[in-house]
Amino acid sequence: MTMRAAPTIPASAAATRHSLEEPTMSAATTRKLVRTYYKAFNMGDLTTLHDCLADGVEHHVNQGEIRNGKAAFMAFSAHMAACYKEKLKDIVIMVGKGGKRASAEFMVQGKYIATDPGLPEAKGQKYVLPAGTFFHIEDGLITRVTTYYNLKTWTSQVLGA
Repeated sequence: MTMRAAPTIPASAAATRHSLEEPTMSAATTRKLVRTYYKAFNMGDLTTLHDCLADGVEHHVNQGEIRNGKAAFMAFSAHMAACYKEKLKDIVIMVGKGGKRASAEFMVQGKYIATDPGLPEAKGQKYVLPAGTFFHIEDGLITRVTTYYNLKTWTSQVLGA
């Protein structure tokens, strides 16, 4: 039986693989950014929350259109603040290797305070539901926010079903 030498990786491939693994931010810095985002959310501090975002942020909302840009995110945030009073509890933040991606799982404790068009009438109903968000980070700012929750569960709570 002959022994085969281990395959060698061309220097250019090794350099490419290494550059893909290089962090753009430390995991600790990314975790701090996401923590700041959620702290601002819970305090209703939209200025600080929006300071965490890149100008060209992509906002992928549950059951809705993708909103592009900080101005669209700010308009969405103002609309949400007018219709819902929410606090996020039990937030668990996870950060990927290299600090470019993060996610968070949490419980939403909310009150439906003004009717959101296309949804049931608001009568001050309270709700609690699990949710999660995925983030992409570049140059110290959030460039993508993707949030998921179960709209059917929210609707059944709001309707009292």
